[in-house]
Formats: sequence, structure tokens, C-alpha cells
Amino acid sequence: MATLYVSPHPDDFRSLLALIAAEFGLSSRPNIVTEDPPASLNARSRPALVLGTGEDCSVLSGTSAVSWYLAYQGKRTGIDVKQQSQVWQWLSFADNELIPVSCAVVFPLMGVIGVQQSSHAELMRVLKVLDQALEPRTFLVGESITLADMAVATAVLLPFKYVLHIILFSFALEPSDRETLTNVTRWFTTCINQPQFMKVLGQITLCEKMVPVTLKTNVAENTSPPKTEAQLRKEAKKKEKMEKFQQKKEMEAKKKTHPLPDSYSPQYVEAAWYSWWEKQGFFKPEYGRKSISEPNPRGIFMMCIPPPNVTGSLHLGHALTNAIQDCLTRWHRMRGETSLWNPGCDHAGIATQVVVEKKLMRERGMSRHELGRENFIQEVWKWKNEKGDRIYHQLKKLGSSLDWDRACFTMDSKLSYAVQEAFIRMHDEGVIYRSKRLVNWSCTLNSAISDIEVDKKELTGRTLLPVPGYKEKVEFGVLVSFAYKVDGSDEEVIVATTRIETMLGDTAVAVHPADPRYQHLKGKMVLHPFCDRKMPIVFDDFVDMNFGTGAVKITPAHDHNDYEVGERHNLTFINILDENGLLINVPPPFLGMKRFEARKAVLQSLKDRGLFKEIKDNPMVVPVCSRSKDIVEPLLKPQWYVNCTDMGKQAADAVRDGSLKIIPDHHLKTWFNWMDNIRDWCISRQLWWGHRIPAYFVTVSDPSVKPGEDMDGHYWVSGRSEEEAREKAAKRFNVSTQDLNVFYPGTLLETGHDILFFWVARMVMMGLKLTGKLPFKEVYLHAVVRDAHGRKMSKSLGNVIDPLDVITGISLEGLHAQLTDSNLDPLEVEKAKQGQKSDYPNGIPECGTDALRFALCAYTSQGRDINLDVNRILGYRHFCNKLWNAVKFAMKTLGDNFVPLEKESVSDRWILSRLSAAVGLCDAGFKAYDFPGITTAIYNFWLYELCDVYLESVKPVFSKAEEDSTSQRQALVCRQTLYTCLEVGLRLLSPLMPFVTEELYQRLPRRQPQRDPPSICVTSYPDTEEFCWHSEEVDRDMEFIMTVVKTIRSLRADYNLTKTRADCYLQCIDSATASLVQKYSLQIQTLSYSQAIIPLTANQPVPEGCAVAIASDRCTVNLMLKGLIDVEKEVAKLMTKKGDLEKQMEKLRENMAKSDYKEKVPVKVQEQDAEKLRQSQTELEKVKEAMDNFRKMM
Repeated sequence: MATLYVSPHPDDFRSLLALIAAEFGLSSRPNIVTEDPPASLNARSRPALVLGTGEDCSVLSGTSAVSWYLAYQGKRTGIDVKQQSQVWQWLSFADNELIPVSCAVVFPLMGVIGVQQSSHAELMRVLKVLDQALEPRTFLVGESITLADMAVATAVLLPFKYVLHIILFSFALEPSDRETLTNVTRWFTTCINQPQFMKVLGQITLCEKMVPVTLKTNVAENTSPPKTEAQLRKEAKKKEKMEKFQQKKEMEAKKKTHPLPDSYSPQYVEAAWYSWWEKQGFFKPEYGRKSISEPNPRGIFMMCIPPPNVTGSLHLGHALTNAIQDCLTRWHRMRGETSLWNPGCDHAGIATQVVVEKKLMRERGMSRHELGRENFIQEVWKWKNEKGDRIYHQLKKLGSSLDWDRACFTMDSKLSYAVQEAFIRMHDEGVIYRSKRLVNWSCTLNSAISDIEVDKKELTGRTLLPVPGYKEKVEFGVLVSFAYKVDGSDEEVIVATTRIETMLGDTAVAVHPADPRYQHLKGKMVLHPFCDRKMPIVFDDFVDMNFGTGAVKITPAHDHNDYEVGERHNLTFINILDENGLLINVPPPFLGMKRFEARKAVLQSLKDRGLFKEIKDNPMVVPVCSRSKDIVEPLLKPQWYVNCTDMGKQAADAVRDGSLKIIPDHHLKTWFNWMDNIRDWCISRQLWWGHRIPAYFVTVSDPSVKPGEDMDGHYWVSGRSEEEAREKAAKRFNVSTQDLNVFYPGTLLETGHDILFFWVARMVMMGLKLTGKLPFKEVYLHAVVRDAHGRKMSKSLGNVIDPLDVITGISLEGLHAQLTDSNLDPLEVEKAKQGQKSDYPNGIPECGTDALRFALCAYTSQGRDINLDVNRILGYRHFCNKLWNAVKFAMKTLGDNFVPLEKESVSDRWILSRLSAAVGLCDAGFKAYDFPGITTAIYNFWLYELCDVYLESVKPVFSKAEEDSTSQRQALVCRQTLYTCLEVGLRLLSPLMPFVTEELYQRLPRRQPQRDPPSICVTSYPDTEEFCWHSEEVDRDMEFIMTVVKTIRSLRADYNLTKTRADCYLQCIDSATASLVQKYSLQIQTLSYSQAIIPLTANQPVPEGCAVAIASDRCTVNLMLKGLIDVEKEVAKLMTKKGDLEKQMEKLRENMAKSDYKEKVPVKVQEQDAEKLRQSQTELEKVKEAMDNFRKMM
């Protein structure tokens, strides 16, 4: 491993650069040492990098050499020679221009003597050069962070920390200076918020005022008397008021001194808003009210997050869940409801125990049994406290507006008490009981696992699979046939099995009652070849007569179907496996063997005795433990069960009578199928990390009762009196019931349909059982995320994407590196790399949180699957850029002194009608969980109506604003309308894109500055009562006008009029249509790039020299071309094009006419050829039409 020697000083920018470059490296990070390198290494200065060990080691010293080497490892030095040269150029700029002037300005302030002081003007000169270079781009070189950004950012780190604070406001710089550094600020903020920078630098606190840095001096001890509690409370209140005032002042200063950067950067926009929202308490239900118990006429919205595992990491499924849940929460909050989205995390018993066990073995070479239960539990808590909040940080990156003060962990005292109380109550009622049944057993985990933790691996035939604890792979996917001798005769019965080792536990052979081949064997026995066991031949309807020989071996203790046969026929249950997968209750030589070693031994012994018949491939499903990757064994174990019959009926009835609503309703069939046929629920897990069952075995002096083996529950007791439990709980855990009273039952559960039974149904059953109330009124089930090809997300396919990689972007090499660091098989890694290379040849571009959230919501149709294409997410990043530019243009148009009216004008009827329509669609969409409807309404309004039509059509109004009083009044009305569209449009979008809408909203002036809320996330959501200007008549008129505009544009394109403006004569069918055209003539002229718009009635002649097109049955477009184009030249061009098209068509027809064309050419190619011919024919007709029109002008 390489060793990196760096300075321990926190402001040594040279060492900081090397450390940041090391964080970006793809290979293992070097060992960091904060001492001088040994003299024997002959390293001239720090940072120094030692590669290798001993005599063969090589040493790099100096900032540029070390950082270049480290950044090159992470492919951060440019993708080609040109970019590498640019990186070197910026390294030179940092060394020769920035560092000298930065040190000269900052060091004297830090008390460093002997440094020639430099002026702030010189620093500003250099920074302005940097600002100009950054104006058109996010990063200095290419589309992602390179060594250039690392070097220049660390070079300006000292001025930003100790001299300049241009993020919000600065007392050290003139406003004109601050405005000139907008792009540097955006870029620097983006850089220091990269995870690699933050890991080295931590959270950067930027200078708010330029002051000398002085050493602390001893101050005389304060001899004043201690303050009273009342004084301390008063001071705390005063401090809180000052903080709020300061934040308000900062927000105002940001708007004044820090204008919008020239281009949209997701990382710049998303860098700081979340911490501000959280600090202000916007996500708490208490915000804006004295108490949560205070009645709210607008209602209460409460939703729990389906708790992710504490070991988990975000994937796109999490991103979808949280995008939907956060949109809904933000919408309800903006509607004025008391809103709580409660976060939480599952202790993930099996997964966490496995992670900590592996860590323990890796670091200390110990098993949990060697460490002991109590010490192991301490190790798990230690791991949880160090690593367990990772997923919370990721949720914050997604903008999730959760009330983090209420975060729950399922092993917290409060929740542990609830589990204990529920168990005791239900055990006392007999709902929880103990029974010996077959469970899914993982030998590696030594625990029972639930059905949801069993992966079903489908095999097409013979397959070798790796199994934990075995050096060689184990054979599966084969069917072994062998014979049992019939007792007292020479006959034999042939049976077949995929698990030959289980024949050691066989206690019967079953055949179908109607099978004529075995009627004579009624009452007969077969002999077990390896012991003196005689086994009955039983007749049972479950046997398939047509499969194999129609005879089936029965192992009641190791197969679910066989278990039921054993129960029906009162067979012996022989357990042949212990908890570790070793054979028990079997004869030598098999006793004590590992189960899959016994598989080979049993097969060989059958061959030796002449009982083996054949072995052949057999398609099958192998149950694999999702946690340990072990093969799951059905095992008879005494476990605790919940009787679900009554609870299942209640849950089904709640949906039938409408008390509980499941959306979409195509999941109802699944719900009723599960609830009406529910089986009892095994709640036992043989784990150390988790809730211990509060039950105790009563030891009695009866040898027939083995400890823990009592099956009827007679010797098991639990708990204490309810009164005592409540007193102890209230005293020990300080349990408050206010939240429970206010927020239970909740409003909604939103989750994936794949856990409808495993999670949702059990919540409903337990809620009804323990409280008598449903836990929520509605369940909304979203679709499952698949890749762009419709495939399930799988690590081995390389299509599992971390949403943070979509947010910040990642190179193809970075994606490959994640696979290399995973625990995939090397062959699977190569397969996954090919998948990544195919889907993301250039990596994943930076899309930002807002674009990802919007895309996920846009995809969320109420179906079962979502095929997610990353390119579509990038499209929504471009949409953010369109928003950015629209607001930037609008703010320039509104001007510095614009003051919005308290009530909107309705003069610009069409755009306000479309705005009202969008408000209506969003309102209906949220109420119906129609997220594509919401995103489409907002997208269409902003892009196609506001930007493409309204903003373009009002440009002439603003350009003529100062000509006369009428123009001034018209411009004033347009400004008010434009403001309304921006402000309301941002509020509509806020639940889906919280970051960019907050950034843009904060730049807009307020209608009521003293009373309006401080953040868009607590501003009221637009509703149809307030925005009731929707007019179908106005919409129809504008739809007609836009049809005319599109027809004119199409004509211009046909005649290649890219820059030339032409007069346009619009011949209307009647005077009403002519009046309508006249009314909108300025908009038509502007949007169609026409010289003039002249409406004509049906009987007015059209001048010669016009190209003609029909806009509708009410209007014909006549575009004047005479004098604007060289007709002969255009005809000549069209003649050439006509000849080319005719040749192409002739060649295609010749190929298609060949006798063997239909037999030899693939159907897909034939379809493509037919489409090409059709398109060429259409184009040829257009060319001929254009030539005819031109000839009329000649």
C-alpha cells in the first residue's frame, strides 16, 4: 500500500490538495501519515507519496507530482490530451497566480510575519479572471470535477475562509465586486460540497467579516454571581429571536448581493437549503402553531416512512418511495394541514448481525459465541451508532422533509416496550402460542427466516452452486431415481428426489388412491436400505400420477408437502439435521456428516446396493437465504406463532366495508386471497440482535417434559399484571401519549406492492388487534422500478443504480469500481461491467435531486412496473435549466423596483386561464395519486405555455413600454401577470422540485413582505378557489391562434425562411374569425416571426406571389414570398432533390421486387424498407407541390 506524508496543519492547502486527490482515487487510498518522511527516503517536502516498500519503493514529492499521480488513478486528470493540457494550465494558474496573492492577503491577517502584504484589489483581479472562465461552465475542465478544480479550489480556500464571504453577504467587499464573482461563488460552493472535499475539509465555515486573527489571551475569571433559571430562559429566548432576525437579514442580503448565476447547477442550488429548512423547523408539525393538540380546521396528515434497514443503502426503489412520500407530505403541509412524516429505521436483525459478525471475524478473528451475548450486543450498538445513520444522510440528500426529532429506531426503549407489551397481551389471550412446525432454516445464521428473506433461484437443469462452508460447489437441478424393496416380496417401488440425502429421514412412500399400478400394495411396507425401518405405502390425493413413476418418497420432517401428508396419515417425523446442517438420527457412516457431503455418500451407497436407477436434469427452484446465501432447509423446530385467522378476517372486512382503501384497486384480489387464506405467522428468530421474547419456561421435575420442548404452552408463562406494566413503563420510559392521541390513526401508508402482505397486512392486523383502530385510512402502492429494458434491478446485471450517482453524476470507471468493491463473483462482475458499458457508455451525467424526483414521479403510473431510463432524468435537468433561464429573464424584465400587487390582474386572460387549468389538474392529481398527471400539467404549463408562448409574445410589449402611456399600462399589466405565473408556477412545482423552486422563489419579491412565510415549502399551495380564471372560450381562441402560428412556421420551414421575415395574409371564413385574428395579431406576428399580419375576409383578394397552407376550416395562411427568395434558384434546388428522391425510390422498389426478397430478407428489414419508401413518397409530393407554387410566381 502507498503511504502519503502530509502536514497536520488544517490550513496547509498543499497537503489538502493531495488528500482530496486521494479521495477521488478509484483504487485503495494510501496510508496517511502526518509526520515528516524518514530522511532515508530523500523526500524534499510534504506532501510526499511513497509507492511500494523496502528497496524497491519510489518517492514522489511536491504538490503537483503527488496530486497528479493520485488524481490520475481516479481518472480525474482529463479524458484526452487536450483536457490534460487544460488541467496543467489551471495547475500553473493556481501555483503562479492564485497562491502567491492569496497568501499575501491572508497571512498578515493570521499573524504570520515576514510575508509581503498584497492588496485586495490584486486578489480581486485574479478572481475576476477565474470568474470569467467559469461563466459558461460548471467545472473548469470537462463536465465533472478534475484536478484543475481541486487545485484552484484549495488555492482560494484561505481567502474564502478568512477574507471573503460572498456566499450570502460580505462586509469586506463592495457590492459591485461581489456581483462580479457570482460564478466563482457557485463553482466554489459546488466543489466544497462534494463528498470527497467534505471528507477532507469538513463543513467549511466561510468568513463573514474581514478581521485580524489574534491569539487567545488569558482573561480574568468571571466573578459575577451565577445566573438564575429565569435569566437563562430570557437570554435563550433573546438569542433565538436574534438568530431568526439574522437569518432573515441574510436571506434579504443574498437576494440583493448575490444574483442568479448565469447557468443552472444542481450542486450549487442543492448545497445549503436542506440544513436551513431543518434549522427553521419547517418539517415539524408544530411549525406555525402553539401545540399539535390545537385543533386545525384544515385537518391532520400523518404518514410513517416504511423503515429502511439500518444496514441499508439507497437504491432507486428507495428514491421512488421517498420522492412520492415527500411530494405528498409537502403538498399537505402547503395546504395548511398539521403534517408529520415520521422517519425511522429497522434494526434489521439478521442483516445487522451478519454484518457485525463478519466485521468481528475480519478484525479480531472471533465469532459471536467466543465473544458472548452481552459483549456482542454492545458491539452491534457500537456499529449502529457509528455507521447506522448513513441512510438518513442519503434521505436528506433526496430532500425528504422528515421530522428528524421524531426519528424512531426499532430497538429504542419505547419500541422495545411496545413489542414486549404486545407479546404479553396476545400470549395471555392465546393469540400467540408455541408449536413445533416446519420453518425456513438457515444453517449459516442458525436461525429461522421469513418467506420474504428466501430468494427463489430458478434452475433449468444441472447447476453447481456455491454454498457457505463448502470448498467445492454443490450440484443442484438433478432428479435422482432409486428403489425401495417391498417387504416380503421381490417387488420394488421406484421413487425420485432432488435432495437424495433426505431419504435418510423417509418414513413412507405415497401413491395416488386411483393409480391402478399400486392397488395391490395397499397395507404393504417398504424397507429402508440403511436401517431396520419399515415404511408404509400410503394412498394420498396430493400425488401426481403422471409425474415419474407415480410414487413419492415422504420425509415429513423436511418437506412442507410431506409434513401435511405425515399429519394426515399419522406418520413418524424424523429430524435428520441439526441447526448447523450436520446429520443426526441416522445410521453410520452418515451420522455427523455435513448435509451436502452426505448427498454424495448416500448416492454412492445406493449404487453399491444396486438400488440406484438414474439421474437426469430437472428444472427446479432452489430456496436461497437472501442474507447468508446458504441453501434454506425446511426444519422442524418449536417456535412461537401468531394465530392470524380472526385478525386476517378483520383486515379483509376493513377493505370490504370501505374503512381501508387500497390504491390502485387491482391489488384487492391479492389482498383478499392472502387474508381469506391466511396461515399462522411464525415470529421466532434465533438471533442475538433483536427483541427477546418475554416468555419463560417453567422447570418441573418431570423427565417427560424436556426444557423448552413443551408444545401446548402449558409450561410457558409471560409477563405480569397490566397495571404493573403500565406503571413501570411510564416511570422507566417517560412515555408520552400526546403524539399517539394526535397522530394515530395515521392518514396514509405509501409503499411498494411487493410488501403488501409481509408488511402492510401485518400492520393492519396488529393495529386492529392492539388498538381497535386501523393504523391508516389509505394504502397507496407504487410500482416496482426496473431498468430501461424492463429487467429487474440486479447487481449481477450491473443495473442497480445508487440515486446519489444520478444526482451527482459518475463516470463509467466509477461504476465499474463499485462492482469491483462489491462481493459479486468475478464472472458476475465482468457480466455486470458489460451491462454498464452498454447502458452507460459515458457514465451517468449529473442530473440533480430535483430532476431525479420529478422523473420518478412522472414515471409513476398506477401499474406494477416502471422502466426507468436515465436519459429521461437528464431531460428534466434541462427542464430545470429552462426554469432557471425563464425566471432570470423575467426578473430582468420585472426590474429592480417592481412591486407585485396584492391582487392579480386578469387582463392577460389566456395565460392566467392556463395557469388556473394547471392548478386544477395538480389539485385533482394529488387527490387521486396521479403523479404523471401532476408532472405533465406543470411541465406543459412552464415549457409550452409560459416559456414558448407567453414569454415570447410579451417581449414586444416590454420593448415598447416607454413609448406612450398606453404601452406603459400594458407593460405594467404584463409584469403583474408574469409575476403571478412565476410565483404560482413555482408553488405548484415545489413539492416535486423543492431545491430549485426554493432558490428561485427566494429571488422574487413578495406580495406581502411582512406576512408572507419565509420559505416556499410552508407557503400555501395554489387551489382552484383562489385561481378560478379558467375559461374554455379563451383557451379555444388561443388554440386556434396557435394552430395558425404553427402553420406559418411550417410554411417558413418549407421555403427555408430562417431569418427573413415575410408578410402574412390570413384569409378568414367570416368577420368573427377576422376580428379574432386582428385581436391576436401582435402575438401571431411575434410567435411566427412574421413581418406583418394582415387579416382578410373570404371575399378579399390575396396578393400574388404567396405560398398557401390551410390552418383550419376557418383560416387559410398566405405567406408572401415574392421578392424574398430567388425563385429560379429554389426551383433548381428542388429539381435536384426530386431527382435524388426518385433514384432512392427506384432502387428500393428494385430490391423489393426481387423474387427471393420476401424469403431472404428479415421481416424487420422489410418493414423498414416499406417505411422508407412511404416517407420518400411523402417527401416527393411535398417537393412537387413546392415547385408548383414557385412556378406560379415566375
